[in-house]
Amino acid sequence: MAITLLNPSGLPQIDAYSQVSVASGSRLVFVAGQVSWDAEGVTVGEGDLAAQVERCYLNVATALAEAGATLADLAKLTVYVVDWTPDKMPLLMEGIARAAATLGGAPAPPATLIGVAALDVPEHLVEVEATAVID
Repeated sequence: MAITLLNPSGLPQIDAYSQVSVASGSRLVFVAGQVSWDAEGVTVGEGDLAAQVERCYLNVATALAEAGATLADLAKLTVYVVDWTPDKMPLLMEGIARAAATLGGAPAPPATLIGVAALDVPEHLVEVEATAVID
């Protein structure tokens, strides 16, 4: 593995992500922000945050696979959510759990969640950007 995830004892232990990732690989993989489009560019889960989160994570996994990487190679995720409020956290976590059930596990690298006013089109509620490191 090119990525080692750490949770230092002086920082809170968060289930959804790790506090630190240490990369020892030699190739970086940058995945553009993935929205809830299917392969034909049709929005999946319009109006459903959990469904869109799930699709975003599936799209990240597809992009990583094309580069020869897996979710285990993720060094960092950035998640952009339209009109974010903390009460949306259960829907975000549900979408991640659904993706994990399909993919056989959920990525838990360091992550940043950013609330935004809007994304590329009004139908998109979330976008997930990823960086991975592979040998």
